[in-house]
Amino acid sequence: MSARNSKANKAAARERLRLERERQAKKEKLRRQLTVGLVGVGVLALTGGIGYAVVQANKPTAWEAAAEVKDVKAPKNTSGENGTTVVVGKATAKKTLEIYEDARCPVCAVFEQQVGETVAKDVEAGKYKLRFVGASFIDNSFPGEGSKNALSAMGAALNVSPEAFMEFKSALFSTNFHPEESEDKFAKDSYLLEIADTVPALKSNEQFKKDVEDGTFDAWALKMSETFNKSGVEGTPTLKMDGKKVTGADGQGTPMTAADFTAAIDKALKG
Repeated sequence: MSARNSKANKAAARERLRLERERQAKKEKLRRQLTVGLVGVGVLALTGGIGYAVVQANKPTAWEAAAEVKDVKAPKNTSGENGTTVVVGKATAKKTLEIYEDARCPVCAVFEQQVGETVAKDVEAGKYKLRFVGASFIDNSFPGEGSKNALSAMGAALNVSPEAFMEFKSALFSTNFHPEESEDKFAKDSYLLEIADTVPALKSNEQFKKDVEDGTFDAWALKMSETFNKSGVEGTPTLKMDGKKVTGADGQGTPMTAADFTAAIDKALKG
């Protein structure tokens, strides 16, 4: 091999080595840049995640937000301030029976199961009008949202029609659907919609379904609860006629049988 070829080969080898080192250096630089970039993204993601968690933690619940609503949307078929006056029945009826109920109340359920049909027939016959005042105090006694949520759903039913409201209220208190006082089943929209499926006017009613799921009448339900709280009534169910409490044969409690109720109402209608 000539000296010239030997020098050329060595020079070529050195050049290849230089190029390889440059390639490796560029590769290492790129690797470091990617690593730093990914760490930065990770820090940003972590920071963003913490920020999101903090925002979510401080975000008001749906019911807290509803309590802050100024322009309350009331259901159709209501009157009075914030639509909290709910009266069902014939305009020709001279007397109005006030009924105070909490959806989660077990005694209200017994009353509705024993007397509800009689009330509905009396109202339909024009014997008296019925004014409903809804409460939600059991949500405080047995922490939950069922009373408020059911009241909101009743508002959605009332928005359809007074008849749908009465049927839905009856279904809520029925033996088939009314839960134990300690169970908060009414807090689930899906359960309320299951109950509503037993009411022809509400079954497959997309607007009603949307109002329940969107909480359209949540703020109204809270205003209705305030109406109960300001009424001076201390328990449910409570009945009043012309501002006077309607009681059973014992003169103390709410009449809990159809016969006792009819006797008490006939007496109140004469008073």
